[in-house]
Amino acid sequence: MTDSSPPPTVRDSLTEDLRWRGLIQDSTGPDELRALLDDGATTFYVGFDPTAASLHVGHLMQVVTARRLQLAGHRPLLLVGGATGQIGDPKESAERSLNPPEVVAGWVGRIRDQLSPFVSYTGDNAAQLVNNLDWTAEMSVVEFLRDVGKHFPVNKMLAREVVKARLESGISFTEFSYQLIQANDFYELHRRHDCRLQFGGSDQWGNITAGVDYVRRRGAGPVEAFVTPLVTKADGTKFGKTEGGAVWLDPELTSSYAFYQFWLNADDRDVARYLRYFSFRSREEIEQLEKETAERPAARLAQRALAEELTTLVHGEREMAQAVAASQALFGRGSLDELTPETLRAALTEAGLVHLTELPDVAGLLKESGLVSSMKEARRVIAEGGAYVNNNRITEVDATVTPEDLLHGRHLVLRRGKKSFAGVELLDQPSTSRV
Repeated sequence: MTDSSPPPTVRDSLTEDLRWRGLIQDSTGPDELRALLDDGATTFYVGFDPTAASLHVGHLMQVVTARRLQLAGHRPLLLVGGATGQIGDPKESAERSLNPPEVVAGWVGRIRDQLSPFVSYTGDNAAQLVNNLDWTAEMSVVEFLRDVGKHFPVNKMLAREVVKARLESGISFTEFSYQLIQANDFYELHRRHDCRLQFGGSDQWGNITAGVDYVRRRGAGPVEAFVTPLVTKADGTKFGKTEGGAVWLDPELTSSYAFYQFWLNADDRDVARYLRYFSFRSREEIEQLEKETAERPAARLAQRALAEELTTLVHGEREMAQAVAASQALFGRGSLDELTPETLRAALTEAGLVHLTELPDVAGLLKESGLVSSMKEARRVIAEGGAYVNNNRITEVDATVTPEDLLHGRHLVLRRGKKSFAGVELLDQPSTSRV
């Protein structure tokens, strides 16, 4: 792990820093939590269920909070739920579809790899990756019912909001028992690794407090827990979603350019909260960025700072630099030749990429790409000086392009005016053979 960010300032304890950032929504005991976090080193855990092939930005709150705690001297246990991922945490809407065990096992491996860059695996507080299948798979049904189930009053389990929401439509015993398996994770991690703290998202509060109660009922502890707030967007849309779907941490599913753009396009009403949640900048730096953004919102200083920091954290410095270069070059403020083929194609895909097997004239390209609605409009835009190919202004209405104009032998960047652009990808023509 490469880290250039300082731990919390001497002025602020870790708990005070977390509270200033808005990262503690609820806790089992404020004084006990402060003692654990501020008066020495403790082992903590946070869990991630493999319900897809990749984590997404909705998981980023927990990932960076784990990193934040480790930087302050605490030891992380990053749990990937090989067992709970096969069961599924209950949803309020309907029963989850159960994924085959071999699929879940494959996702476990991918998610463990994705978590690796965020924490350090060396030093006195070295992080460790754990899988709850290791202790759950060996437990028989009788052992589970006797050793775990007897500690859970059914009336308390029925009082959970998500369970109450499903009672009328129906909930399987499989999903109903999810809470028991997660609670047993805390007990096993406490027993095996002296884990004394769990945290997660606020939607996990019921499961997490059940785990705290279970550890205490087994005569172990003391243990504590806290939850971070649900990340929301001011416009009412779901955080981590775009028109193209979820924003994944896996670059095969969401390119570094698209990831960078997600943060760059954050609403002015949201970016101050996002900085506090996700950035490792100091309190003074964040407050200064908030002030400058309020004074000059068009400059999007906070968004740029956040996009660069998080893209570097998730994808690396080289990919971040390529994402910045692409966002500038596509609008004529940098060289397209400096972009790798992968970055260029990812950026054009986000903008809208049309696939052609042959190249029409520039007017035809503008129409095919959707930048204009008709050939007449295309010729007018060209005549008025508003059309660009690879950032070169086109002024002849019958102008054409040649294969030599293609970037990396395959792509063209089209732009109308200053802000509207699209991409063209020339496909290889299928070969024909004569019989």
